[in-house]
Amino acid sequence: MWHKLQDYPLTYGIIGINIFLFLVSAFLSRSIADMDMQTLVDMGALYGPLTVLKGEWWRLFTAMFLHGGMTHILMNMFSLYLIGRGVEVYFEKKAYVSIYLFSGLIGGLASLYMHPNSVGIGASGAIFGVFGALAGFFLAHRDKIASHSKEFMKDFAVVLGLNLALGFSIPSIDVSAHMGGLIIGLIGGFVISKNPKWVWPFSVFMTAVILLTMQYLPTYYVQVFT
Repeated sequence: MWHKLQDYPLTYGIIGINIFLFLVSAFLSRSIADMDMQTLVDMGALYGPLTVLKGEWWRLFTAMFLHGGMTHILMNMFSLYLIGRGVEVYFEKKAYVSIYLFSGLIGGLASLYMHPNSVGIGASGAIFGVFGALAGFFLAHRDKIASHSKEFMKDFAVVLGLNLALGFSIPSIDVSAHMGGLIIGLIGGFVISKNPKWVWPFSVFMTAVILLTMQYLPTYYVQVFT
């Protein structure tokens, strides 16, 4: 068990943080099945009027580690367990962290844009980014690993299709955060797979995207809420 932790420290570390905060929210909510919405907001969930209009942008980060109930966190952590270990094999640690964080943050911004008055939580955007990074890796190296690449892309299309179908059929699932994270992960995975040193230009560019979006959203929200 210890060797597995050493082999995939980032994936298991992220899972551990999510589980710890889930237990804290469950304790405060007095329920492990469904979290109290106000408790989640108090702990840092995304909520447009607070995040954008009150300038509480730190919620973009904290919301990535909060979940609404047992089913929510089990689905997300199992997905991260399956996908994250592969990314940890193919990418350097700084690339993994960069892709995970930027996918989650920009997925959160997409959620804020599409759902100004909703509460947003979960690691789904970041996890979709990790999944997208694997797709980017196989696209970047499709000539060298053609058979594996084709097999993965088939599985990728199936999983993506199922998640989109599930997302559109269940109102509480935020497809915009999923797609935002997926696109960022795909871009990051492809670019960094071509040259690991490009993790820094990728990070700078994504930081610029975040800052520009943060400047735009308050104006958009004023229009929405007036």
